[in-house]
Amino acid sequence: KGQVFVGGTEVTHPDVDIDAVRRRIGMVFQQFNLFPHLSVTENLTLPQRRVLKRDKEEAAKVAAENLERVGLSEKADAYPSSLSGGQQQRVAIARALAMGPEVMLFDEPTSALDPELVGDVLAVMRRLAQEGMTMMVVTHEMSFAREVADRVVFMD
Repeated sequence: KGQVFVGGTEVTHPDVDIDAVRRRIGMVFQQFNLFPHLSVTENLTLPQRRVLKRDKEEAAKVAAENLERVGLSEKADAYPSSLSGGQQQRVAIARALAMGPEVMLFDEPTSALDPELVGDVLAVMRRLAQEGMTMMVVTHEMSFAREVADRVVFMD
């Protein structure tokens, strides 16, 4: 039993506006959950337009900025099926970042990837840590966790 705070808000309090809290948190899972029938850019603009009510131009601008941030500008018009697993995971990270989160949650972001693709995803996460993004990461990549974390909790 305990309390969880995000940005000074106790998110475990029964009266909290949980939807408002969710808008401040980005989540990336081991499965990328990209829409296969939408381009990379459309995967990034759809949630911005639906949830944040951004207009098409602003959403496209934010999408382009975040694709640049994860090193995938050249894949803006591609479809998920044409991307490697590591590229799809970086698109998922860009999609979460496009929503302007204060905190990012990662659930085993590299576990579904081939070993040679893990490095690109970890490099993006390393840059986010260097930029000061607060992240909670569930991972088996212990050397990465020790390198970038302020605090490591080991659970078995």
